[in-house]
Amino acid sequence: MTIKVGDKLPDAKLRVLTAEGLQVRTTDDIFKGKKVALFAVPGAYTGTCHKMHLPSIFLNAYAIKDKGVNTIAIISVNDAFVMNAWKRDTDQRDEAVFLADGNAEFTKAIGMELDASGNGLGIRSKRYSMLVDDGVVKQLNLEPAPGKVEVSGGETLLAQL
Repeated sequence: MTIKVGDKLPDAKLRVLTAEGLQVRTTDDIFKGKKVALFAVPGAYTGTCHKMHLPSIFLNAYAIKDKGVNTIAIISVNDAFVMNAWKRDTDQRDEAVFLADGNAEFTKAIGMELDASGNGLGIRSKRYSMLVDDGVVKQLNLEPAPGKVEVSGGETLLAQL
């Protein structure tokens, strides 16, 4: 089942690498009582994700937060070490939390898995953006093709706030 507007996010565990080491964050830790702009990408450092999707988020980060969003989160089916390196290399103003869904637990639970094994990438996430308010999906922008950023970028979600 694919998640839709009005649905509550399922319970899942995600990982973040912090100065204290590898940390587990539950969906409640991330979303409960907060308004979160969640951006999902198929893979850290991959062409479209790195050169198009992330810049669209960071170019609009201040404006998104000015509209009442507490947290900007970027999620991918990558491990926490890769996500931490990607944050280090791209998030110069510390505007987002980078969430590792290494086993695709969250991605599968919301029906957003993408089988990219034909390209040697295994199971990944579809590309989407989502506005989540207190754990409930308020906006969902699913990209029709993983190699494009036409409806899932920062400017689209900003216009919906």
